[in-house]
Amino acid sequence: MHTLIGITAGGGGHTGYAVAIAQRLLGKARMCFFVSMNDKWSLERVSRFGGYLELPRLRSPDKPVPAIFTLHRFIHAYYRSIRNVPRELRLLISTGSNQALAPALAAKTLGKPLLNLECSDRIATPTRTARLLYRFADETLLAWEEQLRFYPRGVVVGPVYEKAEHKPYKGGYVLFTMGTYGYKELFDQVVKLSLEKAVVQTGKVDPEPYRKARPGWVFFDFDPDIGKWIAGADVVVTHPGVTALSAALAYGKPVVIVHNPRWALAGTREDARMLAEKLNGVFLEEMDPPSIMSAIREAESRPPPRYPDGAENIAKLILSYAQEH
Repeated sequence: MHTLIGITAGGGGHTGYAVAIAQRLLGKARMCFFVSMNDKWSLERVSRFGGYLELPRLRSPDKPVPAIFTLHRFIHAYYRSIRNVPRELRLLISTGSNQALAPALAAKTLGKPLLNLECSDRIATPTRTARLLYRFADETLLAWEEQLRFYPRGVVVGPVYEKAEHKPYKGGYVLFTMGTYGYKELFDQVVKLSLEKAVVQTGKVDPEPYRKARPGWVFFDFDPDIGKWIAGADVVVTHPGVTALSAALAYGKPVVIVHNPRWALAGTREDARMLAEKLNGVFLEEMDPPSIMSAIREAESRPPPRYPDGAENIAKLILSYAQEH
C-alpha cells in the first residue's frame, strides 16, 4: 500500500501547484487533497489523482472579509480538518492560499510533518500564508534564490510548473488566460485586437458578450485541461502564476505577463515584472490594443529559459520525508 500524502489545493494557481506535485507523485504515493468548499474547478483538476476533503475558504483574492468572519471560517476549517484528516496520512504539503492554514495547523497538531511551498511567482514580496507557516513548517520550499531573503532557512528546489500532457505545436492562435477570476478590463481591450485567431479563457467573467463580439474566436470560462490550449498557442498572455510557468517551462511557449491590480492578495506589479524576466517573457506595461499587440510580437522572438524541475524535486523530498517519518 502506497504512502498517503496530503496536498492543499486552495484554488487557482495554488491548485495548479498541487496538480504539478501530484503529477510527479502519481503511481508513487496515494494522495488526499484539501479543497475549498464549492470550488468545482479545483475538484475537477485534482479528483483524478486521489480523494479530497472540502474546507471553508477564509477569503478570496479579490474580496476582503471582516476579521470576525475569517476567524469563524478558520475555526470551522480547523475542526473539519482535525476530525477528517486520515490518521494514516504521513505528511502534508501546503501549496499556499489562506485555505491551507487550517489543515496545516491540524497536521502539526496530529504530529505530521509539514512542507510549506512559497509561490514561484512571488519573487519581490512573500505571501502571507507561506510567511505564517514558515514559523513551524519542517521545510519551506522556494523556487528562486531571491526568496531566501524572506525565508533564510528555506530550500531552493526550482520553479514549480505542471508537466506537459500534450505535444506542443503552433496552432496559429494567441491564448489569453487570466485564471479563475478573469480580468474584464483586459478582455475588453483584447476583443479589439487585429488577430485572426485567439482563444480566451475568461474565468468568472461572462464569456458571452465577447463571443458575440468576436464569433471567429474561442471563448470559455474554464477547462480542466487548459494544457491542450497552451500546447497549440503561438503566444500565451496570462497573469503571474503556474499557467505562465507551465506555458514557458513545460510547453516552451513565449509568454506575456499581465498584472491585475484587482487581485488584492495575488502579488505586486514588481512580482509580475520579475516573473516575466525569469521566464524571458514580456511584461505588459500598458493595456491598450497597440501595446498588447507589441508585447505579443516581442514575446514571439524570445526563447524560453531552462530551470530545474521544482515539482520533481519536491516529489522526491516528499517521498524521502514519508520514509523517514
